[in-house]
Amino acid sequence: MNIFDLNVERYDSWFNIHNIIYKNELKMLSSFTKEDLYGIEIGVGTGRFASELGTRIGIDISLNMLRIARRRGVEVIYANGERMPFKDSVFDYVSMIVTICFLEDPYKVLRESHRVLSDGGRVYIAFIERNSKYGIYYHKNRQVSPFYVRANFYTVQEIEDMLKKTGFMIEGYAQTLFHEPGVEIEEEWEYGYDRGSFVLVIGEKSGDHKDLKTH
Repeated sequence: MNIFDLNVERYDSWFNIHNIIYKNELKMLSSFTKEDLYGIEIGVGTGRFASELGTRIGIDISLNMLRIARRRGVEVIYANGERMPFKDSVFDYVSMIVTICFLEDPYKVLRESHRVLSDGGRVYIAFIERNSKYGIYYHKNRQVSPFYVRANFYTVQEIEDMLKKTGFMIEGYAQTLFHEPGVEIEEEWEYGYDRGSFVLVIGEKSGDHKDLKTH
């Protein structure tokens, strides 16, 4: 049983305890994901984001998490992002929301994301930036959390590099969570990635990438 199966209640309760942070993140993400598009979230967890953003499919390797996500109306599948049980070019978008830091091999997951996306489809990578206020705080206190103790935090430049090497063009950036950890107030998101701790990097699949680079 993985760490998320063992701590599902602790994980899900975070969104209630830190509801303002959650709402700030949702506000930003909802500006990019559209309910009329066919999307999948990799690492859907308990469905907190997918259920609110209208993402129809969610995969995860935690059965306990998936049970809760299903109750929230997400169509869930027990699957690993490195080997997704879908045909080529079926999704309009793939989202990973605070997921990439927990992946054993993000390159494999991004290559699979590229495969299942239709031409022009987008991948949305939302994460805590390593050099941001929250990134520094989480790294410093990682031993306290059963989740972040095993996390690999990335910079925007590292995410960009992964996307480019797996066949994506960089389409844009968005950011929120501008205050210090512990200060939880409603915020408006901004384009870019220079100030916020919660960053979204958007990649687009083009149809001319035949041989994807490996790391």
